[in-house]
Amino acid sequence: MTVGLLVILFSSNGVAQQCDDLKRDMIALELFLQDQEDKEEHCPNLKWEQPDISVYKETLESQLPEKCKK
Repeated sequence: MTVGLLVILFSSNGVAQQCDDLKRDMIALELFLQDQEDKEEHCPNLKWEQPDISVYKETLESQLPEKCKK
């Protein structure tokens, strides 16, 4: 029975990590899409190439220049 409990504890840690990863991905996607929307709304004439979503996942920060944010 103790071995079974240890297996459950270790496997639930993997689930927690997956949830953390999913949460991070969701935040990154939200920032990615918000940057697109803010650029079009606040500075459509600005030449700006949006970074890949992987940059957002790493930094969890907007990549839009300050002068273009709301």
